[in-house]
Amino acid sequence: MIYVRTCTRRVALIFAACLAITPLLSTPSQAAAKIQHLISPGGIEAWFVQDATVPLIAMEFAFGGGASQDPADKPGVGNMVASLIDEGSGDLDSNTYHERLDRRAIELNFNTARDTFRGSLRMLKDNKDEAFELLRTALTSPHFDSTDVERIRAQIISGLRRDTSNPTAIASRKFLEAMFGDHPYGRQANGTLESIPKIDVADMKDYVRRVLAKDTLRIAVVGDVDPVTLGKMLDQTFGGLPAKASLTPVADVDAAKPPQREFIPLDVPQTVVTFGGPGIKRHDPNFMAGYVVNHILGGGGLSSRLYREVREKRGLAYSVSESLLWMDHSAIFYGNTGTRADRAGETVAAIDKEIRRMAEDGPTQQELDEAKSYLKGSQMLALDTSSKLASALLQYQLDKLPIDYIEKRNAIVDAVTLDEAKRAARRLWGQGLLTVIVGRAPQAAAQPAAATPPAPKAN
Repeated sequence: MIYVRTCTRRVALIFAACLAITPLLSTPSQAAAKIQHLISPGGIEAWFVQDATVPLIAMEFAFGGGASQDPADKPGVGNMVASLIDEGSGDLDSNTYHERLDRRAIELNFNTARDTFRGSLRMLKDNKDEAFELLRTALTSPHFDSTDVERIRAQIISGLRRDTSNPTAIASRKFLEAMFGDHPYGRQANGTLESIPKIDVADMKDYVRRVLAKDTLRIAVVGDVDPVTLGKMLDQTFGGLPAKASLTPVADVDAAKPPQREFIPLDVPQTVVTFGGPGIKRHDPNFMAGYVVNHILGGGGLSSRLYREVREKRGLAYSVSESLLWMDHSAIFYGNTGTRADRAGETVAAIDKEIRRMAEDGPTQQELDEAKSYLKGSQMLALDTSSKLASALLQYQLDKLPIDYIEKRNAIVDAVTLDEAKRAARRLWGQGLLTVIVGRAPQAAAQPAAATPPAPKAN
């Protein structure tokens, strides 16, 4: 028997556009969206929006654990699993498996985040049986054949080698190391040049055994399928997984306190500046105030203070942005920009000055009102496809938010007061910045580059 707890949400007509993989025209019948809490006969739970406007189905799912479950001496195991789990499974080798996906236009992807091992599945309604079966075999009987393992290993190593000369990758890695030290969040989720060659099939099978289990599984489905059919398919797909994961405990960690600054010399045309500090966890009472004021400072694109001060007024960078990032066991704010080496110091000073001004004075009432208006209006536009809606519903589950959060969110945004925004600004940015700068030293940037011999002409 299928158990469904239905949460009926009457929202603006624009929300109807959230119910398909391609944007849809709104109609009166689409005005009421139902987000259902579905429980399959076998006890698999999912948040589900049924919509028959187009014959498509999108599913997002996640298992707890992610890259934080990699062995300390072998970062990148989860990333290897995500890269290989669909490279042949059941009685299908890698080529045959992918031919089946391609022939039916089935999109199946896996990736690892800090706290989750995630997947997405998209298909036409008529191909749902084959799509869910291919997912089932990937999760329950991946091959990890040696030929495929070495091919994927070579690809990952090639990417890591490129990262050794990529200033953005270097800055991001050093920033996380400075923030979290030897905590799992401080390691590289995609592995290192030292760790990837050491990962073997036994490591990957052990990761699958420990992480892919039903008790941490979260699922969101949006599309043209009825609850009874979906319940049966969820049982067939996920029912054979272990009941409980065997996760290594991960401790809560406080991000390193600013101010700190590190310069890493690298002979590249553009210097990269990464900056940040401790953030606000998702269930902190001040989270939404921090989220709104962060939009004003650096999350609002062309309208943000940092963009106006760094790009428009001073012409120091093409773009600059800053975001709040939250994980299960910590939270940070994180920003990034790129500039000329001889102006890197000026760029860092401008960012630091603007952040300190926000910490000391907070936003204006006009800035707060405009940020609220944007965040409320953009919410529905950000969920204008079934894929985006499924992804959002999955994230709400991972964040342990209620099933009616979409309906409540705008009221939560509206409730943020100017005093709360100012307190959040002081909390986030009052201590200054942890900054990582990667590029040429200013004096080196002033020197002409060595002449490059001309390439030989073709005969």
